[in-house]
Amino acid sequence: MPCSMNRRTFLGATGGLLLASVAARPLAAAEAAGWPKLPPVRIYVVYLGTGGAWPRPDFDAPKEIADKFAPHLREVQSKLGDVEFIGGDLIKNRAADATELLPKIDASGAEAILVIHLSFGDSGPFKIFADSGRPVAIYSQPFSGHDWMYVPRLQQAGVRLIMAPSRDLAEIDRLAALLRVPVRMKQSRIVLMGEPGCAAGTDAAKDFAQVRAKVGPEVIEVTPAEFIRVHESIPVAEAEHEAQDYWLSQAREIREPSREEIVKSCQTYLAMKKIMIDNNAQAITVKCLGGIPIQTLGYPCLGFSKLLDEGVVGACEADMDSTLTMLMFLYAFGLPGFITDPLIDTSRNAVIHAHCVAPTKMRGPDAKRLPFSIRNHRDDNKGASLEVFMDEDLGQKVTWAKLANLETMLVASGTITEICDFEDRGCRTQLVAEVEDARALFHNWGGGVLPNDMMALLHRVLFYGDHTENVKDLAHLMGMKVLLEGKEMATA
Repeated sequence: MPCSMNRRTFLGATGGLLLASVAARPLAAAEAAGWPKLPPVRIYVVYLGTGGAWPRPDFDAPKEIADKFAPHLREVQSKLGDVEFIGGDLIKNRAADATELLPKIDASGAEAILVIHLSFGDSGPFKIFADSGRPVAIYSQPFSGHDWMYVPRLQQAGVRLIMAPSRDLAEIDRLAALLRVPVRMKQSRIVLMGEPGCAAGTDAAKDFAQVRAKVGPEVIEVTPAEFIRVHESIPVAEAEHEAQDYWLSQAREIREPSREEIVKSCQTYLAMKKIMIDNNAQAITVKCLGGIPIQTLGYPCLGFSKLLDEGVVGACEADMDSTLTMLMFLYAFGLPGFITDPLIDTSRNAVIHAHCVAPTKMRGPDAKRLPFSIRNHRDDNKGASLEVFMDEDLGQKVTWAKLANLETMLVASGTITEICDFEDRGCRTQLVAEVEDARALFHNWGGGVLPNDMMALLHRVLFYGDHTENVKDLAHLMGMKVLLEGKEMATA
């Protein structure tokens, strides 16, 4: 008897929610704003299984490919905008056939592999494809066979692959979007601005050779002296136009900073942007307090916000762990991150997230800007910073995360329930997120994987949406673990 749940109902109940959280062409806005365009990620498609007992003895694999999967992949390529599907070989579900195909995949220049599982086998090809060194994703619709049972075991053994066992073709879109992330991370460059040795975070994240080898990005160090030279090259008239166009004319209120201070901050933004584009970098993090002469040149807070609005990463306090987290989420979900100093509030079963740097486009570069006021930086009551108001997003699900030691992604989630300023205490932008168990989060803060260092222990990056399940898949592709803060057990 046919199932009564139609595709629209099914998408609304499950797959559609996951699909909605991945991004089409995450770097599109940045490319339009002047950043160099990265080539499409080349994903080799393998159709696995030609027939047998399951799905049925008279299964016509070529017809299934031509009528169902090939048209859908063309749609996915068009929708995502930055992937290119190549290959399309149909092979028997045997290890020998997978091994025989590898030289062709190698010669194609493929950077990732998408397996469409069609019929019964023993999962041997899954590991062979993953052992090629490429990220691998498998789509397995029901009744293709029992191979799905082996995937969790392979993942627990450290094999870098993910699977969507689902009848929803939209899961292919999600898998393809996640496959981009390890590839894009290897193509990325991060500018670290400050004196040598200024990087903050876990020891592994401050070792740039390890960052390159384990996570992918290359780190480019820029000294304060180099930054000052670039800053001096920025015409004041250009900074004045930036200040008027993006900040002064759009602000709900301008409280403490003078127009001159805001213009100085815009010179700092334009200098950071120039350094990033000149170095083909997708992220920048700055030793802003005590690292560069921000009181003379202009605070970078407005600049970080604008960079995040443009679809790249601007991260404060030279925090390498948070910078890497923001890059991964950008490529997966197309969203900017709000670096926060969290506080536990057990009276509301909540976490207060607060900082003086926040994007004004929390839903992504194409979204409407959130209301904001221009304030001074609360820690020292100097410079120009932002108070971004997220009042209209009460009830919004949020996820906060942090990569620790290049190997574990700390994740928690909640719901925005309140926006308040706590009598003007603490950082300028604040939100309150209700959680499942604030006391458990308090007792398990850092999950035992963070060092006894305030910066490394404190910062988290908050994103709109509940991304927990996608982050678990992303971690498998990146060879990482996921630790759910506030829970007793870590998930691999």
